[in-house]
Amino acid sequence: MNDVLFLLVGLVLGGAVGWLLGSRRPVSAPADQRVENELRQQLIQRDNELSQARGQITQLTQGRTAAETNQSAAEERLAEQQLALKETAAAADDLRAKLSQTAEARATAEARLAAAERLLADQRQAYDENLRAAKQAQEKALADLRDAFKALSADALKQTQPEFLRLANETLAKFQESAKGDLEKRQESIATLVKPLEEQLKTYQQRLQQSDTAQSAALGEVKKHLETLAQQSQSLSSETLQLRRVLSSNQARGRWGEETLRRVVEAAGMSAHCDFTEQAQADDKKPDLVVRLPGERVIIVDSKVPGLEFLAALDEADTTKRAEALAAHASRLKSTIKELGDRDYPSQFPNALDYVVLFLPAESLFSAALEGDRDLIVWAAQKRIMLATPASLIALLRSVSVSWQQYAQTENARAIAAAAQEFFARVVKFTEHFERIRSGLERAQNAYNDAVGSYERLVRPSGERLEKLGGGSPGKELADAQPLEASLRLPPVAEGADTAAAGRGDS
Repeated sequence: MNDVLFLLVGLVLGGAVGWLLGSRRPVSAPADQRVENELRQQLIQRDNELSQARGQITQLTQGRTAAETNQSAAEERLAEQQLALKETAAAADDLRAKLSQTAEARATAEARLAAAERLLADQRQAYDENLRAAKQAQEKALADLRDAFKALSADALKQTQPEFLRLANETLAKFQESAKGDLEKRQESIATLVKPLEEQLKTYQQRLQQSDTAQSAALGEVKKHLETLAQQSQSLSSETLQLRRVLSSNQARGRWGEETLRRVVEAAGMSAHCDFTEQAQADDKKPDLVVRLPGERVIIVDSKVPGLEFLAALDEADTTKRAEALAAHASRLKSTIKELGDRDYPSQFPNALDYVVLFLPAESLFSAALEGDRDLIVWAAQKRIMLATPASLIALLRSVSVSWQQYAQTENARAIAAAAQEFFARVVKFTEHFERIRSGLERAQNAYNDAVGSYERLVRPSGERLEKLGGGSPGKELADAQPLEASLRLPPVAEGADTAAAGRGDS
């Protein structure tokens, strides 16, 4: 469009010079030749200026193409971000709870969210003001250019070619409408780009609210499990009488231990093949249970049921003999602990904890062993063996479940922080595109001011010289061409927004 404008100005000047040469009063041949030479030199200089202006317009067009390409790339990245957000939302459905340790992470996420909202509001306000200023400056430039054009060519076009003036006005009007349409499209593009970012921030708020709800539900669930543990502890005492039949057979003892272990794991709310693995192979041995922990760590659990010494202690009424039977029961359990420690399961499983849990399927088995040997727990710990009963194992497994929930919440907070950092980087990139647009508009303004300066230095003096020679129109004067003074700049970012952005980048 700028090519058409400069071409029209050149045609008007050429027509005006031709008309003046054809209609001026007869003068002497040397003066005529001198004026003609001056006009030719001015036309040649004007052609050079038009060539320079076309080169500047080509640069502006290339800059605009690059900006549109970058905008398309930004829209594609936004689409990828929206897909990633959907996947994050699907993963968030698996979150069950948050404990008090996650309060600090949640507060940090809320602070970053508030900073992002403030930054987004500031950026949107800056974009709106910048667009309004650019639109006003462009409309003023077009109006000034049209006025200057009319002032320069009114007399010549009125006397030689009125239709040419109408065509020039129509062309300028079309150019103005096109420029206005470009600004409106850019405003719509900005609104389209900012809207998904607002939706993303709303999604962050919803996820934080869901986390609060899940934390309350988890605390209620833990309370319910503790009540269940109390009930199970009471019922376990009544099962002691059934141990007689179970402990009488080695095969029955093994099945009873494995079945009790399976029920305890189910009572803790864990899922097979997801939270634990049964009978995992380790060289030539198979522990009964391998529990998975966050960070790819595992806990080895093996179920053991001591021999008949416990039954003898139950049958003995004499205190001395009963103490001897309990000591024998504790000694048998220590032999089992030593055998389990010699298997060295932690070295056979990658990332396993440095101890093995020995599960006793009845509380009475454990309490009887402690009566026989008060130092049994310390001795087992030296062998890297931790003794567990149904009640203590359920508590341990529930702690593992809660640690998984904390791990999931931490990963979610990290995802929020990463998304916030990526959001900030894209906003920075977006403002860089706007700065390049501002530079292009500023170069166009400078080109217009250069053209006004050329008119004042070269064209207008020649016109005044023609008037002195009698080539002007009576009662008509050359118009003044005013340069543009408006400056297009992005407003400075508020100090609070910089601080929030820096804090988010460091996290």
